[in-house]
Amino acid sequence: MSKRNWALVAATLVSIIYGVTFTIAKDVMPKHIDAFGFIFLRVGGSMLLFWLATLFVKTEKIEKADFPRIIAASFFGIAFNMLTFFKGLSYTSPIMGAVLMVTTPMIVLVLSAILIKERMENRKIIGILLGLAGTITLILYGKSMINAPNATLGNILVFVNAVSYGFYLIIVKKLMDKYKALSFVKWIYFFGFLMVIPFGWNEFQAVEWATVPSSAYLKIGFVVVFSTFLTYLLNLLSMKELKPTTVAVFIYLQPLFASIFAIGLGKDELSWVKIGSALLIFVGVYLVTIKPRIHE
Repeated sequence: MSKRNWALVAATLVSIIYGVTFTIAKDVMPKHIDAFGFIFLRVGGSMLLFWLATLFVKTEKIEKADFPRIIAASFFGIAFNMLTFFKGLSYTSPIMGAVLMVTTPMIVLVLSAILIKERMENRKIIGILLGLAGTITLILYGKSMINAPNATLGNILVFVNAVSYGFYLIIVKKLMDKYKALSFVKWIYFFGFLMVIPFGWNEFQAVEWATVPSSAYLKIGFVVVFSTFLTYLLNLLSMKELKPTTVAVFIYLQPLFASIFAIGLGKDELSWVKIGSALLIFVGVYLVTIKPRIHE
């Protein structure tokens, strides 16, 4: 399999893990731990995993001139991105959170055109619009606003998170071209953790760990190891071969996998609308990810 195909597999795996994360994270917060306390755990735990991983993998020394970019990536990709997403998710429903996340590819396409002068191809624009149409249909059809104490504020925060993540994908691309992933991602998480401590420490301390069930511990572990550590590595590996707009369009698959997960647990049911929506999403992802035979 070519490096590009491996990158597409990695991006798909990220979408599957994130699709499952919407439900898993919502099961844990705010019932057992508040959003910012969960972020403190998530970023701190992942930071330790990344630094431990560097004991077994040779990493390069980061040039001093690249630290401002790393700190910017920490802010947009870790601190601001995760704080707004988890706080937003605690206010809105997982379904609405998922539909707002799919605005990221549109944001990345526009930001890439403005900041790194990436060409706006008609094929990609059509693919993104098809994916967006399919996702909105999939998520909005027959869904009620349950489990959403303040949907408007939650939806705004999730949208802000999508913009933040769009910036991160573009900022981190230059680091990807220069260093191995682990060389800089350990620093991204180090600075990201410093940024979330002031927000998450009090909520983390407030948790009564003795009353937290073992199932919640497993779910927290899943979010730290799979939804954070593994997905960030897979995302960075896929970005080595793919453009930021291509990586971002895989966010469309998250609500699809979230729905499959919910159907598998008996919390949702299959319908023709969902099948049609899924087809639109796959066609959209295909249009954005195929490489034209002539020069690109």
